[in-house]
Amino acid sequence: MTETAGHPLQELEKVVIRFAGDSGDGMQLTGDRFSVSSAIFGNDLSTVPDYPAEIRAPAGTLAGVSAFQIHISDHDILTPGDSPNVLVAMNPAALRANIRDMAAGSTLIVNADAFVDRNLVKAGYDTNPLTDGSLSGFTVFEVPMTSLTLEAAKPSGAKSREAERSKNFFALGLLSWMYSRPAELTLNWIEQKFAKTPAVAEANTLAFKAGYNFGETAELVGGPFTVKATAFKPGTYTSISGNTALAWGLIAAGQLARLPVFLASYPITPASDILHELSKRQNFGVRTMQAEDEIAAVGAALGAAYGGHLGVTTTSGPGMDLKSETIGLAISLELPLVIIDVQRGGPSTGLPTKTEQADLLMAMYGRHGEAPLPIIAARTPGHCFYAAIEAVRIALKYRTPVILLSDGYLANSAEPWRLPRVDELPDISVDYATGPNHTNADGTDEFLPYLRDPATLARPWAVPGTPGLEHRIGGLEKSDRTGAISYEGDNHELMVRTRAAKVAGIAADIEPLDFDDPHGDGDVLVLGWGSTYGSIVAAVERLRRRGKKVARAHLVHLHPFPSDLGDVLGRYRKVLIPENNLGQLTAMVRAEFLVDARAITKVQGQRFLYSEIEAAVLALMEV
Repeated sequence: MTETAGHPLQELEKVVIRFAGDSGDGMQLTGDRFSVSSAIFGNDLSTVPDYPAEIRAPAGTLAGVSAFQIHISDHDILTPGDSPNVLVAMNPAALRANIRDMAAGSTLIVNADAFVDRNLVKAGYDTNPLTDGSLSGFTVFEVPMTSLTLEAAKPSGAKSREAERSKNFFALGLLSWMYSRPAELTLNWIEQKFAKTPAVAEANTLAFKAGYNFGETAELVGGPFTVKATAFKPGTYTSISGNTALAWGLIAAGQLARLPVFLASYPITPASDILHELSKRQNFGVRTMQAEDEIAAVGAALGAAYGGHLGVTTTSGPGMDLKSETIGLAISLELPLVIIDVQRGGPSTGLPTKTEQADLLMAMYGRHGEAPLPIIAARTPGHCFYAAIEAVRIALKYRTPVILLSDGYLANSAEPWRLPRVDELPDISVDYATGPNHTNADGTDEFLPYLRDPATLARPWAVPGTPGLEHRIGGLEKSDRTGAISYEGDNHELMVRTRAAKVAGIAADIEPLDFDDPHGDGDVLVLGWGSTYGSIVAAVERLRRRGKKVARAHLVHLHPFPSDLGDVLGRYRKVLIPENNLGQLTAMVRAEFLVDARAITKVQGQRFLYSEIEAAVLALMEV
């Protein structure tokens, strides 16, 4: 340890902090600024926000609690952590909603000013937890954040209500001192962010400094601590969320394909941020349209694909229901289209602000007739960038709609991400049809819109208005090669089987399964998909440190499966599949490969904890 301003500086390998308060207390902003400071400081980090389901829940109630959790570390991490080491609770409701996640001995920093009778009743407390002994198993620091903020902000001239709202910056200042975060970064950000409201900027600045100085002088809270910087691979890094990474991936895909990007979407939580981000990127040839409904959005995106653009639409589960018919039309037309589904809890309106992985079977089967299409799932916030490029690559090369699955956890979580060099990214450019593609027996040339590439079974992409390439489109079945409307049963079966074969053939054009078994003799294989990746890796690593033989594999391509999946599954007698649903991938794997795969499921609107997966693996080992 070293000495800092009279306080011993204690080094930690990692720490998990959760900020919690009313939805109007600025907890997401507080967590975000702490994350940015930690990223610039050089820590690896993983974050997860927890938004209230109610837009305007009554202040002080459990339904209105908003939280933000951040895990910072001096080494590589993949999850926001299971149980926080520190909870900052701005009111009784925040304490009650989050105390169940806190381990014995962890630290609670509470805004003591908020623990008045009225707020205690709203939160459902019969007695004050600060005085009734119920928190005796924790290290509790009572800090009068509201009154100290109001006192500190007096010189700003801000109105009392505006000054009181600055208490989140008091909390941020206090935690910045506790964990040695550079104060200048936040102070500079406040100055820029609130430049148009000088009184508010001054109030926030004074509140932040008051919290920072409180930690330094009051000696009531633990610290200061430091978490050393992580040894990252050289490069330029930024903190990125899953939704932002998806948007940037689409922009990059457009540049790599040399195509203009057209995104049409109807706003829906938790996918809307993709539309917001892309709407700011017109300089990259991106066009966005906020449609009047989900059906119009997918129709416009398909129309853009017909017109030679990279057509994309984004949504969540309820919107996928409405897009189904037009996705079927895209399959019949055999045009490239990317559909991004940021999954949330369902069915119906469901849990708009909570995460789930329950749209897999809808992506697989939720269309009229035999209508297979490729399905890809992102696994981390940063991986969303590469998953978007891969979805576009497949859509363009095979002239097919592709469903890309993300979820609420990935969408809103963030991690440090190294910006790739352009030469690290694939060339996914595609050529339009430019003229006749078939010579008849009489020597005449003609264009056959369904004459296929023998390697990919993809049909030509003919942009409307190209002379000599006129052809029919529409939902009625087309005749092989000519594209004329056909009601012949034999032709229909040929077209159905050909489309299915085209999608199945993609298995030969994707990377092998992400598979890890250091010694090749694992007792259990843990197979995952999507956002379970981080928790699975963390659980498997913990088990291996305990001497357990555990293998893991993770799927990015869910349809078709990687060609080596069957061989990998066949090596293990016990297979465990963690899923934020009731076992959808498990059912697919059992049906396809006839293995006794077991599911561990969770449909609570919350991500898997690595401890839950670890316990499930140990239980399966004993069977």
